[in-house]
Amino acid sequence: MEQLINYFNTETTENVAQYLLGMYLEHETAAGKLGGYIVDCEAYLGPDDEAAHSYGMRDTPRVRAMYEKPGTIYLYTMHTHLILNMITQPEGTPQGVMIRGIEPAAGVEQMRLNRHGRTGAAISDGPGKLVEALGISKDLYGESIFTSSLHLVPEKRRIPKQIDALPRIGIPNKGIWTECKLRYVVHGNPYITNQRKLLIEENNGWRN
Repeated sequence: MEQLINYFNTETTENVAQYLLGMYLEHETAAGKLGGYIVDCEAYLGPDDEAAHSYGMRDTPRVRAMYEKPGTIYLYTMHTHLILNMITQPEGTPQGVMIRGIEPAAGVEQMRLNRHGRTGAAISDGPGKLVEALGISKDLYGESIFTSSLHLVPEKRRIPKQIDALPRIGIPNKGIWTECKLRYVVHGNPYITNQRKLLIEENNGWRN
């Protein structure tokens, strides 16, 4: 864990986003431990990034967590869906990574129940879906992704065979920030948002 915390404290947000691919995300709930591997995420670069909630150093109660220390959990609601983000820069530098997709690994049946019977990739191939699957609530806002009931487990991390850099999803009319390749995915994994079946690889894109 110390190495992971140090990575959040010293690396760029883009590098943290790529390092998070294959990281195990676990939530300890009343129904047991639910978890999976991060396969799809997006970097948001703060004051200069027109797509970031902290663009122009915007500082409102909603974005308070973005200005806190690395590893702080930032949750917000978009189209009724709760979205998970992790802060990636020193206190006062509001940058972070949004988690878009995970490959379920533990508590999968409970995750299906949380997703009202959804199966396959539909369990967690989108930012709102994975939050619902893992039973994440707004109570975790401002908590730490290193020490709270929702936490990363670096000992279980898997290594992608290939990482693809793509434009972020749903960022229209933001100039250079619309096409900027700040979305990172595990190449060939079925739990990527809008993944095409023809692109799914054997072993879901992981190294053996």
